[in-house]
Amino acid sequence: MTFPRRAALPVLALTALTALALALTGCSKPQPVLHVYTWADYIQPELIRQFETQTGSRVVIDTFDSNEAMYAKIKAGASGYDLITPSSYMVSIMNREGLLRPLDHAKLPNLKNVDPEYLAIALDPKMQHSVPYMLTNTGIAYLKSKVPDFQASWSAFDRADLGRRVTMLNDMRETIGAALKFLGYSLNTTSDQELEQARDLVIRWKRNLAKFENEQYKSGLASGEFVMVHGYSGDIVQVQGENEDIAFAAPQEGTSVSCDDLVIPKSAKEVDLAHAFVDFLHDPKNAAANSEFIGYLCPNSASYPLLPEEFRANPAVFLDPAVRARSEVILDLGDENRKYTRVWDQIKAAD
Repeated sequence: MTFPRRAALPVLALTALTALALALTGCSKPQPVLHVYTWADYIQPELIRQFETQTGSRVVIDTFDSNEAMYAKIKAGASGYDLITPSSYMVSIMNREGLLRPLDHAKLPNLKNVDPEYLAIALDPKMQHSVPYMLTNTGIAYLKSKVPDFQASWSAFDRADLGRRVTMLNDMRETIGAALKFLGYSLNTTSDQELEQARDLVIRWKRNLAKFENEQYKSGLASGEFVMVHGYSGDIVQVQGENEDIAFAAPQEGTSVSCDDLVIPKSAKEVDLAHAFVDFLHDPKNAAANSEFIGYLCPNSASYPLLPEEFRANPAVFLDPAVRARSEVILDLGDENRKYTRVWDQIKAAD
C-alpha cells in the first residue's frame, strides 16, 4: 500500500516561517540565572524551587568546603557568583578588601525580621554589606548512657574516666577559645600570658582525647565510637535523629557563636535577583523551613514561633540566655592570629 506524499510548502512560505521563528526567538527574554556559592546542603531544595517559580529564574549552586578556599577563589578573580555565604569573620576581610557590594535595604523589606539580639553582637550590625543567614555555636555533645554525672562545663574535658573516647575540634580558635572561656578570658584575647595558660590547659585536656577532629566526630558519636565530643550545634542536631542517646550542652562559662552571612560580591551580575533571594530567605515561613532542614538557626525573630516545639526546646539551637550573654563571636585578629598559630603548634607537638 502506498501513502500519498505530503505536499511540500512553497519555498517562499517556508522562508517566511523560518524568519518568523527566528524573530520570535530573538524577542524572548533570556531566563535570569542566579549563581550562588555556598556550603553543601545549605538551602532547602524546595525553597529553591519556590523561588525559581516565583521569579521565573534559575538558581545554580556551587559549593565550597572552607572559608579560605572560597576566599582564595574570589580573590583570584572568580566573577561568576551573585550571592555567597561566608562566615562573619571572612565577610569582614572581604569587605575590607573591597570585594563586596553595599546592600540596598529598599529591596530587603524582610530585614525587619532579623533578630536584634544577634545584631547586638554581629560584626555588621547595621547590615550594610551582609545579612545574617545561619547561626551556630560550639558546645559539648555526649551519650547520656555513657557519660554519667555530666556537667555543662568545659571542665568535662578533664575527665580521664571516658577511656579517651573523646574529641575536640581540630580548629585553633575554637579549641583554644574553649580553654580561654573556661579560664574566664575572652576568646579573642591577644594577651601572651592568657594564651599560654590556655595552651597548658588544652595540653592537659589532650591527654584524655582520642584526637582533634572536625568531620568524623559526628558519625563517631552517633555510632558510639566516641562518647563525648566538642562540636558545632548544627552538626549535632543532624545526628541526634540517628541516635536518641545524644545530648548537647553549651558550657556555662560561655562559648563561641558564629554566623554565616549572605553577601553580594562586587562582581555580581544579577544584583537585583540576589537581593530578591536574600529577602525570600528571610520571609519568616521560609526561614523556619530552612532552619529545620539545615539544623542551624536562621536569626529571624518572626520565624521562631513557626518552628516545631522540639526544635525550639533544643539547647543546641537556642542558647540559654545566661550562657549566650557570656558567649562571643570569633573575630579576625589580623597579624595577632600568629599568636594563636604559635600556641596551636605547641599544643599539637605536646605529648
